[in-house]
Amino acid sequence: MMEFISKRSSNVKNDILSGLTVALALVPEAVAFAFVAGVDPLVGLYAAFMIGLITSIFGGRPGMISGATGALAVVMVSLVARGNAMGVEGDELGLYYLFMTVILMGVIQILAGVFKLGKFVRLIPHPVMMGFVNGLAIVIFLSQLSMFMTSENGDMVWMHGTPLWTMVGLVGLTMAIMFGLPQLTKKLPEALVAILVVSAIVIFGNLDVATVGSFIRDGGGDGLKGGLPLPQWAIFEKIPLNFETLKFIGPYALILAAIGLIESLMTLNLIDELTETRGNSNRECMAQGGANIITGLFGGMGGCAMIGQSIINIKGGGRGRLSGIVAALALLAFILFASGLIEQVPIAALVGVMFMVVIGTFAWSSFRIINKIPKTDVFVLILVSSMTVFFDLAIAVISGVIVSALVFSWENAKRIRARKRIKDDGTKVYELWGPLFFGSITAFNDKFDVKNDPQSVEIDFVESRVSDHSAIEAISNLVAKYKEEGKTIHLKHLSEDCKILLYKSSPIFKDVILEAIDDPRYHLAENPEAFSKALSEYKL
Repeated sequence: MMEFISKRSSNVKNDILSGLTVALALVPEAVAFAFVAGVDPLVGLYAAFMIGLITSIFGGRPGMISGATGALAVVMVSLVARGNAMGVEGDELGLYYLFMTVILMGVIQILAGVFKLGKFVRLIPHPVMMGFVNGLAIVIFLSQLSMFMTSENGDMVWMHGTPLWTMVGLVGLTMAIMFGLPQLTKKLPEALVAILVVSAIVIFGNLDVATVGSFIRDGGGDGLKGGLPLPQWAIFEKIPLNFETLKFIGPYALILAAIGLIESLMTLNLIDELTETRGNSNRECMAQGGANIITGLFGGMGGCAMIGQSIINIKGGGRGRLSGIVAALALLAFILFASGLIEQVPIAALVGVMFMVVIGTFAWSSFRIINKIPKTDVFVLILVSSMTVFFDLAIAVISGVIVSALVFSWENAKRIRARKRIKDDGTKVYELWGPLFFGSITAFNDKFDVKNDPQSVEIDFVESRVSDHSAIEAISNLVAKYKEEGKTIHLKHLSEDCKILLYKSSPIFKDVILEAIDDPRYHLAENPEAFSKALSEYKL
């Protein structure tokens, strides 16, 4: 183990201290998400421990923290409720259906890694990324507001009077320490110091404020203490392994896998930017999948990367795998040995830490550049931010990518051009410029005057790229129209793949496509070395 630590961590002290801070912040988060999903707090804590440990060791992004998340918990609510309804009261079939679904979710995520689908995260545009972090910052902020509520006569109401001002004061003190300490020294982890200072004030000042322990008990839990997670073989006894079960859990597993991967890969991208390093997205997919399979087998609720805790870790100096390992093992130690101490940590301290995460997560530069970027990018940024808040991360990101793709297609569809000239022999030449694909087909067809063109027509594709089957079909239809009019048409400078497809579609293209190329522009475009040589000679 020591050899592993020495090889993998060049920043041992910061990794350990940052990991301890993350572990403290993980406790109320995991408990809260378990309550959201309608399961016991230990189910969320076990998930945070197992997923955090496995992904820290085997994942594709050192320094990234994974655990039980709210994005997954909100989907699990319906699953657990429907599962419970399938059995008699007290059977808790919903919990076992949840474990089975998490296992299937993990299998899907591993397959995504095997087929290298993680690379598609690179296709996410920057406005979508900014909208994602802004929306997530707002979601984290809104989730913390519930901590300013208290129970009165069985109803949750907003704090008022002394309890409110005490809570606000402790949250403000936590934020002040986290802001001010780095100005004095960067050798101490500001989040951990802030939590310890505020906890000491509450404990020794005997202040009547909400703590981790009271939070768990108010939610219906018995406390933080538990044992080691054990295999839940009862899953296979209580849940029949048949098509009906697969039909029930399949859609949930697919949605959970998609949300988990999107959130994890988006977080991976964000951490890449913060640390100026590059993670391995496909390896992360497989690690997340393996972690969820084991978590489901050992009674956890499943999870994925946690952007808030990941940023706490990075800001605290955690860069290596050791930070995530320490966070996971410390969380297990809290459950096994230090539950009494952790239950005394005031919620206000953890809320203050999360508020600082909100400030650090939100892309404040988006306000500065909003008048400098295209209006469509502004629209996408706002769309993704708002959909992240009102729906969920997966829907927001997918919607943002779709809108960005449609805008890109529309803009490129308008770029198709045709320069027209008449050769000495009377042949009309159409020199095309711009991408030819499904979006530009209409504009492409409008360039030609089949009925009024001369007897011989030539279409030059040297400055155009045929991109898809729709473009090939448009070329085929255009050639057929000229043939119907009894006119001669030739195509030249088509790409090799396009020519192959056209030859396969009809034998008439053997006489239509010109293979002999004597245009120096085309030779340069096809031969990068010749182009570089010509460019260097031009500079000389």
